[in-house]
Amino acid sequence: MTKRNLYIAWAVLYAACAGLGFVPNPRGGVYAALFILALLFFVPPTILIYRAIKGGDIPELKRIRAISLIWLGLTLVMLALNFLSVSFTEAAGKFVYWLLILVSSPMVCGQIWVISLFLWGCLLSATWQEIFKRRKNNG
Repeated sequence: MTKRNLYIAWAVLYAACAGLGFVPNPRGGVYAALFILALLFFVPPTILIYRAIKGGDIPELKRIRAISLIWLGLTLVMLALNFLSVSFTEAAGKFVYWLLILVSSPMVCGQIWVISLFLWGCLLSATWQEIFKRRKNNG
């Protein structure tokens, strides 16, 4: 699978997680399917990181590091805003939650938010460590 195809697969999984994140209170098989989909979301970037490490592709590692940092930052902002939305009107609160679903789609789709946050942290950590190791070895 080419790098382009992996990014396309990652985008498709994002769109699926975003769309299915709006399913209210999933139970049983639907819950399991959404959870597995949220985990599958992290397969393409893991493959990209693995290939970048094997091939010494620092720009690719930096790209995934940037995506991870941006995602974690936006999620932090949206979570804080979502907590603050308790004092908003009901419509405004729903709108903020919908934005949270779109920004943090695998987190909301999978229902167990800490797993998604942990996996994003793993992507960030893996790229950061490899970039640091390569810089240290090169100079």
